[in-house]
Amino acid sequence: MSSSPDPRDFLDLDAELTAEDRAIRDAVRSYAHDQLLPNIAEWYETGALPAAELAKGFGQLGLLGMHLEGYGCAGTSAVAYGIACRELEAVDSGLRSFVSVQGSLAMYAIHKWGTEEQKQEWLPRMASGEALGCFGLTEPDAGSDPGGMRTRARRDGSDWVLSGSKMWITNGTVADVAVVWAQTDEGVRGFVVPTNTPGFTANEVKHKLSLRASLTAELVLDGVRLPESAVFPEVRGLRGPLSCLNEARYGILFGVVGAARSCYETALEYTLSREQFGKPLAGFQLTQRKLADLVVEVNRAGLVALRIGRLKDAGTLHHNHVSFGKLANVRSALEVARTARAMLGANGISLEYPVMRHMSNLETVLTYEGTEEMHALSLGQSVTGIAAFR
Repeated sequence: MSSSPDPRDFLDLDAELTAEDRAIRDAVRSYAHDQLLPNIAEWYETGALPAAELAKGFGQLGLLGMHLEGYGCAGTSAVAYGIACRELEAVDSGLRSFVSVQGSLAMYAIHKWGTEEQKQEWLPRMASGEALGCFGLTEPDAGSDPGGMRTRARRDGSDWVLSGSKMWITNGTVADVAVVWAQTDEGVRGFVVPTNTPGFTANEVKHKLSLRASLTAELVLDGVRLPESAVFPEVRGLRGPLSCLNEARYGILFGVVGAARSCYETALEYTLSREQFGKPLAGFQLTQRKLADLVVEVNRAGLVALRIGRLKDAGTLHHNHVSFGKLANVRSALEVARTARAMLGANGISLEYPVMRHMSNLETVLTYEGTEEMHALSLGQSVTGIAAFR
């Protein structure tokens, strides 16, 4: 008979990883444990993040745009990128968002849709962490319906002039370049906007109760004048921005497995060491039932993520697979976090433990990059063939 399952990897999912995947896992986990974990509670409490320092460290590790090819990017497998997201989000969702926005939104957009000149100008510096990017799609009045965006770009001679605003933009206040999507007479188009361009302003979003270890901005574009070379040349309509969102959502469905794992492991350690009525909390039936539920959800989410990663590496991934993963895994992670929070009692609300921080972050992850409702409707359309969005 085989040995008893490892409580931290009950289904031995890491045995399914390649040697390269495991090496990346170990490198990111070690960096996260040594450089990120000791500081995350303070960053969360103060709402601050040392962006330049983090970018340098992530760049040296090769995490920025790691799943992209060329231009200084590592060109890893999709699964390896997912594993890196998992290890970062095991510390905090804000840190995974930092890497995800840089690599899967800003860099991916330029890599997928940009000109060779745009790629050469930005991607090597972004991969090294020398330059930071952000992604301007969401607006104050256009979230789930990006087609309702009001930001416009008009031609003026050989130039483009952008006017409008974007909201909830991660890394906006520290970005060197913004990928901005705007309505034009030719449909929605994407623009590569250096943030030092006159008329571009990034205002910090304050008073957040979630994702506090993340820098969030409102972007204001007041007659921002750009040359023709700033526009993505080929893509028109929402196909461009939605392709980028699908990349970011992929990172989320892996990342939240890390957050769930952190909450489960914290609850396990706490209930094994905390005694009440003369024995550890883990010795009570109700506690063991909760721990059983947590280990099932964490491992089930891990299986979903790994399967979707394999589909992505095989080139057979459909965007509804990603909707499945985000819907299922964020829901599981949030339930794990809520249950674990209660298992820690009063200590569950303290920053000395990661659980309520994860729980609060996951409330945001539930709704960004597509709300739970939108992904449910995407799956509903996929299985019925009937669109019910309106």
